[in-house]
Amino acid sequence: MIEIVGLRKRFGPVTVLDGIDHQQAAGEVVALIGPSGCGKSTLLRCLNWLETPDAGSLRLGDVRIEAGTPEAADRRLRQQLRRRTGMIFQQFHLFPHRTALENVMEAPIHVDRLPRSEAHALAMGLLSKVGLADRAHHLPAQLSGGQQQRVAIARALAMKPQVLLCDEPTSALDPELRGEVLTVLQTLAAEGMTLLLVTHELAFARDIAHRVVFLEGGRVVESGPTRAVLDQPQHPRLQEFLGKHRARPL
Repeated sequence: MIEIVGLRKRFGPVTVLDGIDHQQAAGEVVALIGPSGCGKSTLLRCLNWLETPDAGSLRLGDVRIEAGTPEAADRRLRQQLRRRTGMIFQQFHLFPHRTALENVMEAPIHVDRLPRSEAHALAMGLLSKVGLADRAHHLPAQLSGGQQQRVAIARALAMKPQVLLCDEPTSALDPELRGEVLTVLQTLAAEGMTLLLVTHELAFARDIAHRVVFLEGGRVVESGPTRAVLDQPQHPRLQEFLGKHRARPL
């Protein structure tokens, strides 16, 4: 479902991604871990072209783009790539003046041109899926952080993505609310959704991911099955990183 080859990204003199290779099967859940500034979030943003890679190629499903080619400048091709992804941000980015229902309906109406009645039915079904049908007519300010993030997940699912990209989806929440979001993501994983998620929470990665990828300095340093990477790390840098997190239960 996902194939990344030789992905590179620089911001001025700083190389943020330095030749990333990654493959991921449909239905697989992969967690990206690593220290702050190692390129995890930038990798997600390159996957849906929120950031433009300097080199390398990306493939999501049947859409492939190689950075630096004329095709990479094709707006329609970039839109096709984005249509195959849903993005969940650390901050929820809901429209504050629209209800939960209206936030979920927005893209189906204005992007997919769904009739309002169909968009309403779709949005209500997705809010039910994330346990918020009874909050459909609440504004974001009337919802807890966990509820807002679940609305954001429903909004992403409304476009029927093939891949869900999650950029630290629980880090802004307290432990009880993190559990709400984790439960929704676990349900999506069990249903076969392809998830690529950035997290600093190793317990979250252990609970949900089939594989873990450890990034350092814009490179993949170690990757493998979740238990093997977290319990038996091979690379000294990963051992050091995990050692600093041992105070947190895995």
